Amino acid sequence: MNGTLRKSHVGQTLTVHGWVQKQRDFGELVFLDLRDRSGICQVVIDRERGASAELVAVAKELRSEFVVRISGNVVERADAQKNAKLPTGEVELVATSIEILNRSDTPPFPIDDEVDAAEELRLQYRYLDLRRPTLTRNLMLRHKLVFGTRNYFDRLGFLEVETPILTKSTPEGARDYLVPSRVHKGQFYALPQSPQIFKQLCMVAGLERYFQIARCFRDEDLRRDRQPEFTQIDVEASFIDEEFIY
Repeated sequence: MNGTLRKSHVGQTLTVHGWVQKQRDFGELVFLDLRDRSGICQVVIDRERGASAELVAVAKELRSEFVVRISGNVVERADAQKNAKLPTGEVELVATSIEILNRSDTPPFPIDDEVDAAEELRLQYRYLDLRRPTLTRNLMLRHKLVFGTRNYFDRLGFLEVETPILTKSTPEGARDYLVPSRVHKGQFYALPQSPQIFKQLCMVAGLERYFQIARCFRDEDLRRDRQPEFTQIDVEASFIDEEFIY
């Protein structure tokens, strides 16, 4: 992945894929910043380092958000050209081939963290907004949190049980979202406010320790810490004491 290139890769021939973040054209020398979710690496297309005229011509075509496949040799940058702000700033990829996988129109807003586009525009082009590093990092952080949660509870002997989403309405603290049934005309399923009954079922059934990364739905006004649809870590355990809870 682009953002993982390091000095340890120097001398290797690699193929990278990604989106063009930026192209800088200096005639027979072209620089590309190539981005994927792991970060950015610098690609060099240089006639003095063996690039053909055809390869330079392809590099000159590239614009922001073009999707490309690039093969080349990883080399260490000269000391004056190293970029301490980038994890990949000590190396660069000297391209030997470039394949354009998909061309792009000019994006409606820049794909970077400094974007000041209106929220409505960003939501209209959500697939572009999610390419921005901040939002990508948010999704990666959530993945790590969920992964860590599952590992932690597994080590403590908890069993992850997935409970139904379509269920019978039960009297709880908030209004249910209702889903009409095509098969049972005039009747409705409810979306669970939380897995309350199901996790109690697990305890009575003798599963002893249950957890779930549970989706919850509440048809109520927005709050600062709650949306109509949200996720919670749901836990239930039998035969425990205060120390266990701590």
